[in-house]
Amino acid sequence: MTTQQLTAQIIKKKSFLCIGLDVDLNKIPEHLLKEEDPIFAFNKAIIDATHHLCVAYKPNTAFYEAYGLKGWKALEKTINYLNQNHPDIFTIADAKRGDIGNTSTMYAKAFFEDLAFDSVTVAPYMGKDSVEPFLAFKDKHTIMLALTSNQGAFDFQTKKVEGTELYKQVLETSKTWENAENLMYVVGATKAEYFAEIRKIIPNSFLLVPGVGAQGGNLQEVCKYGMSDNVGLLINSSRGIIYASKEEDFAQAAATKAKELQEQMEVVLNQK
Repeated sequence: MTTQQLTAQIIKKKSFLCIGLDVDLNKIPEHLLKEEDPIFAFNKAIIDATHHLCVAYKPNTAFYEAYGLKGWKALEKTINYLNQNHPDIFTIADAKRGDIGNTSTMYAKAFFEDLAFDSVTVAPYMGKDSVEPFLAFKDKHTIMLALTSNQGAFDFQTKKVEGTELYKQVLETSKTWENAENLMYVVGATKAEYFAEIRKIIPNSFLLVPGVGAQGGNLQEVCKYGMSDNVGLLINSSRGIIYASKEEDFAQAAATKAKELQEQMEVVLNQK
């Protein structure tokens, strides 16, 4: 999927919502545990109830890897279901990979070719040759960690090196890499005041923004400072949507929460 196609979906659906499919078997409704594949059953119900309200889904692979082979199979079934039934929806493998070149190439093949995700999250700490293998794939996107929403982000990301915050240097450097036009960036919603500075460096790139909802991020603040001419935002909500209820109405409850965010996004887009 191209960024132009993604923007078209945002305009069509009046939404830039990304729903995180982070499935914890301890949190899903008990009746689903009787299913042959409770993880996929949960995901399918959430997708069926919310696909018209969002433009992206983001499974965090840790929540599948934790269950071994059956978890990986559930991830495969989930992405296949999305690609077959909702090919217009942008898919994100939240895997946070990043290693030396030949290993990164294999990671990229796993998510882009075998599982056919549109994008994958990548950690840039090892530099250019750990990220460029992901960027080499046509019409696929590499979503690089830039400024994250966790408390530990301040350990390194905002430290000044020769007078400039490290995350700014990472952003500037990434623009010089081959196929950098395929880059998107993760920027946490809990750091809304940083968006204006980030947009000076990458004015048009898409930003994947976690932290709205359960982590306390403010949608209006993020949009005020982070929205670009092509919208350029994917606002992710995971727990706040998918765990809205543990009862049999869980999918409808998730749709209600997703609708609340979508309606807020529609207001922002109408003001744009």
